[in-house]
Amino acid sequence: MPLLTRIRGPRDLDRLTLEELDQLAGEIRTFLVDAVSKTGGHLGPNLGVVELTIALHRVFESPKDKVLWDTGHQSYVHKLLTGRQDFSRLKMKGGLSGYPSQAESEHDVIENSHASTVLGWADGIAKANQLLKRDDSHVVAVIGDGALTGGMAWEALNNIADAKDRPLVIVVNDNERSYSPTIGGLANHLATLRTTDGYERFLTRTKDLLERTPVVGQALYDTLHGAKKGLKDFIAPQGMFEDLGLKYVGPIDGHDIEALESALARAKRFNGPVIVHCLTEKGRGYQPALQDEADRFHAVGKIHPDTGLPIATSGADWTSVFGEEMVKLGEEREDVVAITAAMLQPVGLDKFAKRFPDRVYDVGIAEQHGAVSAAGLAHAGVHPVFAVYATFLNRAFDQVLMDVALHKCGVTFVLDRAGITGTDGASHNGMWDMSILQVVPGLRLAAPRDADQVRAQLREAVAVDDAPTVVRFSKGAVGPAVPAVGRVGGMDVLREPGTDTPDVLLVSVGALAPMCLEIASLLDRQGISTTVVDPRWVKPVDEAMAPLAAKHRVVVTVEDNSRVGGVGSAVAQALRDAGVDMPLRDFGIPPRFLDHASRAEVMAEIGLTAPDVARQVTGLVAKLDGKYERSSADAVDSVEPARD
Repeated sequence: MPLLTRIRGPRDLDRLTLEELDQLAGEIRTFLVDAVSKTGGHLGPNLGVVELTIALHRVFESPKDKVLWDTGHQSYVHKLLTGRQDFSRLKMKGGLSGYPSQAESEHDVIENSHASTVLGWADGIAKANQLLKRDDSHVVAVIGDGALTGGMAWEALNNIADAKDRPLVIVVNDNERSYSPTIGGLANHLATLRTTDGYERFLTRTKDLLERTPVVGQALYDTLHGAKKGLKDFIAPQGMFEDLGLKYVGPIDGHDIEALESALARAKRFNGPVIVHCLTEKGRGYQPALQDEADRFHAVGKIHPDTGLPIATSGADWTSVFGEEMVKLGEEREDVVAITAAMLQPVGLDKFAKRFPDRVYDVGIAEQHGAVSAAGLAHAGVHPVFAVYATFLNRAFDQVLMDVALHKCGVTFVLDRAGITGTDGASHNGMWDMSILQVVPGLRLAAPRDADQVRAQLREAVAVDDAPTVVRFSKGAVGPAVPAVGRVGGMDVLREPGTDTPDVLLVSVGALAPMCLEIASLLDRQGISTTVVDPRWVKPVDEAMAPLAAKHRVVVTVEDNSRVGGVGSAVAQALRDAGVDMPLRDFGIPPRFLDHASRAEVMAEIGLTAPDVARQVTGLVAKLDGKYERSSADAVDSVEPARD
């Protein structure tokens, strides 16, 4: 009987021998490759923390002890060991979340999946334990070396170190990567720390690791053979952490369960903050992942488990369209530079980096710093393009407002994964950017509807040198081009009403253009004439919007963003300011966190589909006409198309 099937909770690990624990680790890796290849998910990070997770749950007693995971994409092993072994619907509606989830288990705490926050959480929980005299409860924070590049982590460390008698164990999962290899001064220092596992033990057990480390390499290995005196002072691991007042243990082989348990047990007994530095290998045990130099299979779609090759390939996606256009821009303009926050490949800047390696700046998981650095770059005469997931720009709002916009800096922010992203859950939906950015004076925001508009509007954005610009687009495959049939002001007309007295002005935002054209078609079947326009630039609202709206009876906006403070609100305000008093109905994402599911399932759940919108607009027009003799729902349902 496989050992994994006998694990229903962390305490089931206690009765296993070291040999059985090693067997269990192998079974877990086999399970992960088999399960995640069927559903997609974060594979590489989880393959790297198998032994570490086993050791954590052997030494600590979750949920009494709080084991906290930074980012959480490495929590699959934790799920397996806490009774969640049905991965058949991982990241699907009704299945397991791809991150820790309080709704799933009492063993889960942090579920926001935004990096560098775990130490702040740990600091707060440890303070509460001390205040409430929970002397038998421990706090363990697992953070990657990539997440340690985030400023919030160091703000938390500063506070954690201030209390020498407050127990808190910080496990640094050091695999030299976040998505891609970790960069910066911290990465270099950690590379040095990797060489200090006890002099003799280091020489005998980590020679291969050292020789693979580009920062030190063979030259340092040769030096260590002949430099025993003063060696500890030369590469003292406590130099960085103990100067902050943190006890340091390590580096520890993160795949040696016995060594891990010993180190964690010592840290648990210490009545104060302790760093346990563990060296792990992202993608361990799965050759296709280890051979993937880009990100070690950080996140995969459905793949063949034997080869790691994708089962199906889709057409061009939004990200690749942006990436290819950036290369063309870079060839045309020497002043265009790129910024990424530890996500070079996921945001499509890898080709630009290959072509222009000296014009790409990876700031680590530090969006705030990236925005401020962009302001400095712009001030000094270049045009930075900062590509970042839409949900992660939330973290840099103050810097966009006070450092970029206030100083009228020509910085272009490109927001990938804007709108409903679906399977990654609540924290990854890019549903707030068009709301929070509405309040930024001078900022201009574009929402391209197709690949052609991504290319065109990116160029329009980088042509602006006296204000921040934003270009936002969706996740996944980009559909066919949606041609314009005319233009009013700066807005593209996608459908003309065919009458001089049209009923509805339908304002289509970004990638929802095909759906808006479907809405117009459904309305037309009910005798409701509709003009469909794509504003292209949704902030500021085009001056032609109010005069155009005045020619209609109803204005309807449809956006892949929160309804609160979004494009609909901005259009309504613009109409009021222009003295155009007419009904307006805004459709978008309700102000709530959305459970993980496919994009189509989420949109159906919140009523953001063509039939749902058409049904409500039909009812609104009927109400204006005083037509109550038939149900608007029946009118639309009779022509409702099949859904995906």
